Amino acid sequence: MISQKAQYALRALIELAKAEAGEARQIGEIADAQGIPKKFLEQILLDLKHHGIVLSKRGKAGGYLLLRPADTITFGEVLRIVDGPIAPLPCLSRIAYRRCDGCPADTAPDSACEIRQVFARVADASRRVLDGATIAEALSGGPGLARAAGEG
Repeated sequence: MISQKAQYALRALIELAKAEAGEARQIGEIADAQGIPKKFLEQILLDLKHHGIVLSKRGKAGGYLLLRPADTITFGEVLRIVDGPIAPLPCLSRIAYRRCDGCPADTAPDSACEIRQVFARVADASRRVLDGATIAEALSGGPGLARAAGEG
């Protein structure tokens, strides 16, 4: 399950993707349009700014806008920024690997652990969907979403 913060981040990015190219959206506008608490949204946008996803502009026409095209921002990337690793087991994480609690010390990462075998398939399928689904596709309901889910 993804966190509420990750859901808000994705909704905020979808809202920013609706704006005209180069048009900044103010935090209040995004918060109202997506039902996100304003203070929480400020923290989320700051995190996304530090990771090069959004840009902030000062001044009368200031606000936030996407730094990169919406078709290059994936759900997987956003989830990793906001929630950290998306692997269902720590031994399957590509960015924060660690041995599972209770795992025998002599077990290799690619071992025949029965639990790991099943959840490795879950992790691969999740990564395929999340790293294939972009903000632009979510906004348009595009065919890439079906492909990412293995339906197309």
